[in-house]
Amino acid sequence: MKRIVIKVGSGVLTENNTIAKERMLNLVALVAKLQERFEIILVTSGAVASGYTALKLNRKEQISKKVLASLGQPILMSSYKRKFEKHNVTISQILLTEEDFDSRKRTAIFTEIIDTLLTHKILPIVNENDISTTPEQVFGDNDQLSAHVAHYMDADLLVILSDINGYYDKNPSEYPDATILKEVNSISSEALNAEHSPNNAFATGGIVTKLMAAQFLLERGRKMFLCSGYDLSDIESYLLDGVHKRGTLFISASR
Repeated sequence: MKRIVIKVGSGVLTENNTIAKERMLNLVALVAKLQERFEIILVTSGAVASGYTALKLNRKEQISKKVLASLGQPILMSSYKRKFEKHNVTISQILLTEEDFDSRKRTAIFTEIIDTLLTHKILPIVNENDISTTPEQVFGDNDQLSAHVAHYMDADLLVILSDINGYYDKNPSEYPDATILKEVNSISSEALNAEHSPNNAFATGGIVTKLMAAQFLLERGRKMFLCSGYDLSDIESYLLDGVHKRGTLFISASR
C-alpha cells in the first residue's frame, strides 16, 4: 500500500477568522475515501486560527500565538474528531517540533508510533507543537514539517493542499497569462530565496515555503504534489484515477 502525507494549511481551513466548515467537511470526506486505498498521514494547520475564535489576541506576538495555539489545538482536534467519526475513522494527535527530527532516538519513537497507528487503520493528525518550543526550535510553517514527516515516514508522496492551484510560471496576480507548471524537476535559488508571501492572516508560509518543502524532498528523491485545497477534485482525480488535470508535481528528473 502506498503511503501519502497530506498537508492542509490555514488558508484552506479558515475563513473570516473562523474554521471553514464546508471545506473541512470536504477534506475529511476525501481523506476517509483515500484511506480505503492508501496509508494517510494528515498534517494540519489551524490551531492558532481556532484559538482566535475563542480569544482575540494579537497573533503576531509570540506569547499570544502560543496562548492561541493552546486554546485552539483542542478546538481543532474536536472538530476533526466529530467529522471523521461520521466516516468511522479514528484519529490520533501527534505534536512534533524540529528537534524531534534532529535526534535519532526521538525520530525513531515518533515513526514507530505513526507506523503502529497506520497498521491499526488509525489516522495520525500531525501539527507543530507551538506551545513548548523556542523560536530556534520551530519549523515556522507546516510546509517544512510535512516535508520532514513525508521523508522520515518513507511516504511515496507529499500532497500540499493550498489556496493556490499549483506553481505558476510567473505571478498570476500580476500576469493574467500565467500558467501552471504541471511538472517541476528543479527549483531556482532565486525562487527559493524570494520573500515569503502568505495570503491568509493565520498562515506562516506562502509559495516560497512550499518550494522549500519541495526542494527538501527533491534532494532526497521524493515527490510532492501542490494543488488547490478549495477544489479537491484535482487531487482526487490524480490519486484515485491517475489523471493529472491541474496542480504541480515536483519530481526529480531521474525518476
